[in-house]
This record gives sequence, C-alpha cells and structure tokens, in this order.
Amino acid sequence: MDRRDALLALAVVIALLTWAMWPAPSPRGATVAAATRASRPRPHPPASSTTTGSTPVSSRVPVAQWVIDENRLPGTQDWALTTSGKTHDIEGYADHVSAQRGDTVQLMVSTTAPSFHVEAYRMGFYGGLGGRLVWRSADVPGARQPDPVVTPVVNMVEARWPPALRVMIDNSWPPGAYLLKLVASTGPQRYVPLTVRDDSSHAAYVLQSSVATWQAYNLWGNFSLYLGGSPAHPSLAQRARIVSFDRPYDHNGATEFIGNELPLVSLVESKGLDVTYWTDVDLHRAPELLLNHRALLTLGHDEYWSTAMRTGAQRARDQGVNLAFLGANAIFRHIRFEPSDLGPDRRVIDYKSATEDPTADANEKTVDWRAPPLNDPENSLIGQQYECNPVSADMVVFDPSSWLLNGTGLQAGSRLPRMVGTEYDRYVVSTAAPANVTVLAHSPVQCHGKPSYSDVTYYSAPSGAGVFATGTGWWVNSLNAPCPDGSCRHSDAAVTITWNLLEAFGAGPAGLAHPSTSNIGRLPNRGRPLPGEVSFTVGAGRD
Repeated sequence: MDRRDALLALAVVIALLTWAMWPAPSPRGATVAAATRASRPRPHPPASSTTTGSTPVSSRVPVAQWVIDENRLPGTQDWALTTSGKTHDIEGYADHVSAQRGDTVQLMVSTTAPSFHVEAYRMGFYGGLGGRLVWRSADVPGARQPDPVVTPVVNMVEARWPPALRVMIDNSWPPGAYLLKLVASTGPQRYVPLTVRDDSSHAAYVLQSSVATWQAYNLWGNFSLYLGGSPAHPSLAQRARIVSFDRPYDHNGATEFIGNELPLVSLVESKGLDVTYWTDVDLHRAPELLLNHRALLTLGHDEYWSTAMRTGAQRARDQGVNLAFLGANAIFRHIRFEPSDLGPDRRVIDYKSATEDPTADANEKTVDWRAPPLNDPENSLIGQQYECNPVSADMVVFDPSSWLLNGTGLQAGSRLPRMVGTEYDRYVVSTAAPANVTVLAHSPVQCHGKPSYSDVTYYSAPSGAGVFATGTGWWVNSLNAPCPDGSCRHSDAAVTITWNLLEAFGAGPAGLAHPSTSNIGRLPNRGRPLPGEVSFTVGAGRD
C-alpha cells in the first residue's frame, strides 16, 4: 500500500460521513456553495416515501427490509487502512472472487510479521461510516511466502501459496461487497476483496463488481495485461497474455473497488434498495441468473467481457432486463477464462492479437470486440462505444427534455464540472448501434491533441428494456457526497439522474414507460465524426 491508497480510503470515509448529514438534492439541481448546503435544514420526506438514509426514497423504488435493517446496525470507520508499511509487509488473496453462504473461503497470506489477523467488513452505508465488522479471526502465525511463479511466454504470475486460514461463510455474512482487512501484528494492513452472493436472489437490482478488469490492470508480480518485464522499464511487448486471480492485487488490494464502485454501493444501501451482488465472473458462470432481476448495474470500469457474459446480458435485455453502464470502456476486450489449481475461471486470457492467440475457434479469439475476426462492436448492446483516453472535461447537457434529467433543472448547454474522464465513450452513427438512441449529454473533449465528444445515452429495446450509458469513467465517483474542503468529485445532477434511473429500472422494463426516440439528427454533423477528430481505438494499448 502507498500513501495515495490511504488518502483514497480517508476521502471515502469523509464523503460517507458527509452523506449522513446531506439533504436531498435540490429539485433545481443548482450548484450551491457547500456552506450554504450544510446550513439548509433537512427536508421532511413526503408521505409516499421511505426514509432509510439522509434523503427520502420514492415508494416506486423497490426496497428490501433486510437491507434497511442491515444498514441500521452499528457501523465503523475501522475498515479503512491506517498504516501503509512496505510493499510486501502483508498481502494476500482468496481462492474465491465470490462465495455463497455455506462456502468455505481459503485465504493465502504472506507477511513479514510474526502474526496477523483478518477483519471482514461488509461495505454499505451504516450511518455514513461505510462498513460493518462482520467477523474477526484469531491471531494467525505469519510467514513470508515464496516468490510467485511466472509462466514463460504468456507471463502469467501465480502466487502458489498454502492457505493461511479458512473462513466459513455462514448466515452472519449477508450478501454484499466485503473487504477483508489483513492486519499484521507489526502494523501494516492490506485488503482482500470478496463478494458474498445469493444465487437464489430475485432482487430488483444486481450490482456487478468488475473483477476481471481489476485483474487485467493488476501489476502484482510485475505483469499485467498491459505491462510486463523489469519494474523499472515495463513494456507492452512483455505484457502478460494470461493473468490469474491466484495472486494479490497491487496497491492497497482494493483500489478499483474503492474508487470505481463503493460510492454506488453506499448510495443504494443508504436507501435500503432491493439489491444483490455478484461479480463479472458470476455473470460468465451463470448468465441465466440475470433473468431473475430487473436491472444489471455495471460500474466505473467494466472493460473485459467473455462471450458468455455478453450473450447473457444481450439475452436478458431481449427479455426485458434493464442494463445500466455507469462508466466507460465497457465490453471493449474479449476474454476467455480457464481454471487454475484452485478452481474454475481463475485465469483471464487476453492476447489482444488474433494471430498470437493459439485458439482455433475464431469466435473465441481474444481481441477487441470490434476487431476481426469478431467484428462485433460494443455499441450494439451499450448504444455507444469507447473512443479514447485520457481526458478531463465538463459534461455538457444536450437534451434536457429526457425523463432522466427530471428534477435537475438542467438546460441545454448546462455544464457539470469535471464529470468526463479519464476514459470516455461516444455515440457514432453505425449499422451496429440501435437506431433509436437518445443522446442526453454531448461533451467536447480533447484526447491526444484531437477533438471529439463524450456522450450520455439511453435507448429502449424492442423487449421494453432500457439501456443507459454514462460514457464517462467518473460517473460513479461523482456520486460521493461533497467533502467539506471541496476535494471530492461530486455532482448533485449525477445523483438525481441516478435516482431517476434506479426508480425506472427498478420498476421493470423501463422502455415501456420511457420509449426512446432518436435525436441524433440534431447532433453536430448528425453524429458523424468530422475529419481531424479522434478515430476509434483498436489494439493492445492501455485502455
């Protein structure tokens, strides 16, 4: 863990505590100074609403009593890491990315300390504290484990360590997103993320953690799907072609979850919404379970998708399940999974090259979805597609008449500061994209010196399902409550739009109540890129 990870966790704690005192978003969506907001009295909820956090929830939003009751239990800030230490002072991983009640999870841990213990925190709202201590292990003898094994040619890193302890997931572990905090007796701390799922759930919303994407960018052991080789001079050419869950995550162990997912977890739990949790590996394993829910919520960075994942999401959309892509760069890379010694689907395969990938099945080549031989761009499902990074720009409203913008007070040309970045998506007219896409925001950006646009889009499928995409990687972390010093990314409008989305998507096929119509003809050049603008990215680069 490094200092930036500790600061990130601290910022989240501050933001969550602020949420506990934060009144409902202004119906006008105006930007007001933080001091003015703090002095405004908390509104009384209307008679037709349920209050489970700081703001009222419409009775039209499905809630679950167990989530309400869970978040009334005592919370704590102790989930946050407080001591950094050196890189390998303590680190570990689990033999499951997700588990159900009745499963036993093995933890593999390496530490320089004489002993360590584990604290399991369920992440949510909990009065703004962010987590609840569910379980604590006894002290466990520590041991420095062997160096990882690197498989030649594919540069796959695996830490083939013996289990340090086994954790029984019993009825005291409610479904949810968990951080297992490894605490060395000498002080250093690190996370191991774990999702507790419920395959029997019929909750309205299923919130998906993008662990395959986390793993793709994980440089622990000096190899990711982007970089590899010498730590001082890593290169794209020496990148891994296969990455494994049988190793710790780099940095604090949960940077992607805390930055790209936790703000929405906290927001939906603060209102007691009818939510359940799984990972993208679970969508791959059992895509048919998506039909048990009304909406799939994928978060800030969900780039790596297998055939089973994409086919499952498309079939669910075609049967009325809503899809919300609350990030950018989703469904960009095509992957396969294979087992490791610890179990199925533990290795993520992505050569990023059709000729280099040894599979004989052209439909399973691990290239970008839009590249040959797949030729299946992600906009056929999402409605828009990835274009470029990095950028940092304001979001600019294009069509304020959309139902998603109800209550924001936004007008055409209104700007939402610092909402677009670092990756972005764009709607471009193509034969793959749905013909009835509505563009809500059309935001000028500059990427690598070339102009373009980032878009927020919505469309309704023939089944009645609604599909929403933010087109920016900064949407979820804009749902944080504002920090007292103004350092946290926050948008009142993003919060209001997200609530409008959750209300409609939680009710059933959103397109039945909110059918989309194309407004592409009103875009500059009718949505077609002009000469000199950014061209779509294909290849092995760091996207």
